[in-house]
Amino acid sequence: MTTSTSSSRPGHALTFLSDPAEFLSAAQEFVAADPVVSTVVTTIAHRMSSPAGAALTTPYPPWWLVVLDSSGRVVGAGMRTAPFPPYPPFLLPMPDGAAVVLARTLHERGEELRAVNGALPTVELVAAETARLRGGRVEVAAHTRLFELDTLARPLAVRGTLVQATTADIDLVTAWFAAFHHDADEQAGRPPGSSAQDPPDAADLLERIKSGGVWFWVDETGARVHLTAASRPAFGVARIGPVYTPPEQRGRGWASNAVAEVSARLQDQGARVCLFTDQANPTSNKIYLALGYRPVVDMANLVITP
Repeated sequence: MTTSTSSSRPGHALTFLSDPAEFLSAAQEFVAADPVVSTVVTTIAHRMSSPAGAALTTPYPPWWLVVLDSSGRVVGAGMRTAPFPPYPPFLLPMPDGAAVVLARTLHERGEELRAVNGALPTVELVAAETARLRGGRVEVAAHTRLFELDTLARPLAVRGTLVQATTADIDLVTAWFAAFHHDADEQAGRPPGSSAQDPPDAADLLERIKSGGVWFWVDETGARVHLTAASRPAFGVARIGPVYTPPEQRGRGWASNAVAEVSARLQDQGARVCLFTDQANPTSNKIYLALGYRPVVDMANLVITP
């Protein structure tokens, strides 16, 4: 059953929706105007509109946000669907005044907000106002950068080939998805596991495998040595990630070749291709720049501590 609530302040109105399909309809013009920046919200909305996605659960009622200006035009959007603590909203760009209104509205609704992810400066304003209202300070968990592929530059070829994962690979896919978050902290100079998430949902991973969105690079012996995944295109944009190589296999060119091949296949299907990097990880940023990815926008994961 679809439910929605609205909150109005001078200049802006916020509409919270429980149905991702209804959100996509309401925010269509806004997210389509910049589908690369909107990629996280639109891909998750599409995924949660599917039968497998609809089965995903969170410990709180998830919401989708549409921000309207005084003329009724959509000027911002976001969601709160994260299944892992501290359940941060992910916010797309919106006017500064709307970001402050959002923080006050969530506070009035009694929603505990201990983290917020997404576009700058929106997340900074929401986090700062939340800290002012409830007390505490804002700290940066991670600075991320969104890249879009321009002209693909193939890396030096290495042994092996790209193969699609099958449902028989679910255990390895699950383990490597989980390891990606743990190892990303270490590579970025943070304590390993400091941004760890809940284990990936098995039904969701099976759906991604069945839809052809997970690949392995296999070496000349047939051993799986690397994983690259990608989202289904939403509004013409596919997002690469996660990209994971086990520690003992790093430095051999598996990731560059796998990402290049997946990117080429997605572009051949007519999709624009993007990906996120952690700005604190110079290795991944260097690799993607060398492949022809170009920076689009910086985002942040912020936490609000007592």
